[in-house]
Amino acid sequence: MSELLTIILLGIVEGVTEFLPVSSTGHLILATRLLGYDAGRWEVFNVVIQLGAILAIVVLYWRTFWAVAMGLVKREPKSWLFLRNLVVAFIPAAVIGLALHKYIEALLGNAEVVAIALVVGGFAILAVERFAPRSDVSGVADLPLRTVVGIGFLQCLAMVPGVSRSGATILGALALGVERRTAAEFSFFLAIPTMLGASALELIKNRDTLASGQGVGVLGIAVGFAVAFVVALLVVKWFVGIVTKHGFVPFAWYRIAAGSAALVWLLTK
Repeated sequence: MSELLTIILLGIVEGVTEFLPVSSTGHLILATRLLGYDAGRWEVFNVVIQLGAILAIVVLYWRTFWAVAMGLVKREPKSWLFLRNLVVAFIPAAVIGLALHKYIEALLGNAEVVAIALVVGGFAILAVERFAPRSDVSGVADLPLRTVVGIGFLQCLAMVPGVSRSGATILGALALGVERRTAAEFSFFLAIPTMLGASALELIKNRDTLASGQGVGVLGIAVGFAVAFVVALLVVKWFVGIVTKHGFVPFAWYRIAAGSAALVWLLTK
């Protein structure tokens, strides 16, 4: 496969999976094994294109962010509660992620762990959809502090590749009594500080690779970034509509099918 085609394919994978409860990191790890390319060479590329998907959220929800920013200037309580909830939910991942960084890295090359996590996560989604309490709590600013803390710690489960950051936060919110649309949007917003922090850490760690030009070139990274951005723009709008009408069950069955197929392939190859 040509390098350009690989760049486009990985950009599509990132854009499609970053905000769905199916694990973008897990899919990229499986793609590495399936395509048989050198994961080390593409490590920085995989990190930077995540920022393309994050930019899609900023663009799609710019009115929300602008309203919050203006509210902070005017000292409006709702805006400060919005900011508080994002910061509080981000802190557990920041602290635990830094503390366990080396252990997390050791799991990132394990495709078998991804496949198992996909299947287990699929059944977890079915369980949450079946048994989670229903609530009319809506709006990020209206989430109680204890709920926000719980979501923040549940997000840390996504440090295991294949669990899915969006899946952990969305399901955690649902289990704690948050309605579907707010759970999804809070997950989107929480992705911004979480992924910016993770990307900054990876870029600092790989600064020598960037400087030496040993990885994918700047043009290739730019193409992957743009592809992830455009695809994420389309997917997020579609995802919110699906979740609002049908819930998360379709994604559960996808996880179970994809994880099972990947596990069979990995054990028989």
